[in-house]
Amino acid sequence: MGQTRYDIEGIQVGLPITTYANGKEIKTAINKKRIHEPVYLSKLHFEGDGQGDLVHHGGYDKAICVFPYDHYAYFEEFLGVSLQEAAFGENLTVHQLVETEVRIGDVFQLGEALVEVSQPRQPCVKLSLKHGNMKLVKEVQQTGYTGFYLRVLKEGMVSPDESLVLVEKAPHSITVHEVNEVKYRPADPKRLKAVLEADALADVVRTSLEKRIEHI
Repeated sequence: MGQTRYDIEGIQVGLPITTYANGKEIKTAINKKRIHEPVYLSKLHFEGDGQGDLVHHGGYDKAICVFPYDHYAYFEEFLGVSLQEAAFGENLTVHQLVETEVRIGDVFQLGEALVEVSQPRQPCVKLSLKHGNMKLVKEVQQTGYTGFYLRVLKEGMVSPDESLVLVEKAPHSITVHEVNEVKYRPADPKRLKAVLEADALADVVRTSLEKRIEHI
């Protein structure tokens, strides 16, 4: 039985810039550009990539932002425009690897690197500002079409024509979608505790869900 491979539509990077939106100055790296040459992936990011807000973005558990190309058609209809590359500020645009299928802790080969699913992507207001639609963030949350983050277990070179190859499936059934469900919808303690059984879940999400349990 062969390994499952997921085609990559594109690898995108970008450094923070200062821009203006709604009359306010913001620093953001959401406007990423596709690479066409091999790039080094470190524990924190692809070479040439960065984040404008290091409090809410970046770090070991958010080294790579992934978004399924499968959702582009939905959001093109929602926004009423054709979407360009890295429309959601993602580093990897992938085919068929959607939130209902990928589990927290799934490990993939990406070129020379090894990466692991750590948490869903939590969209911020900069995504709405990028597309000029302040309803977009809520739509991303409500649909569960959030994308997700990868942490880097092993650094290495990555070519733009690589695939994501599943090399180790997590030993539980907690998907990115399931984490989104308990984050954005009412959830009972039993369901919350089940999500916390995923050892690879990023600490920031784990702490947030533990607080939810305390308040129930």
